[in-house]
Amino acid sequence: MADRYLTVSQVAELLGTTERFPRPLIAERRIVFVKVGRHVRIPESALNTFIDAHTVQPIGHRRSSLRRAA
Repeated sequence: MADRYLTVSQVAELLGTTERFPRPLIAERRIVFVKVGRHVRIPESALNTFIDAHTVQPIGHRRSSLRRAA
C-alpha cells in the first residue's frame, strides 16, 4: 500500500498542535520528510514512527517500602 504524504498543517492537525511544532522537527531533521520542489511533505509512516519513538510507557505499579500511618 502506498504511503500518504502529509502537509505540515495536516501533521499539526493530527498531533493536535499548531504548525509551529512540526516545522522545527523538519528544520532540525528530527523527522523524515520529502522535498517536492520547495514544498515539504511528511510520509504518514514517518509520523507514526516519530510518535512511537516518543511515546512514554506507564510505569507498572510499584510497591512502596514505606507503610502508611494509620
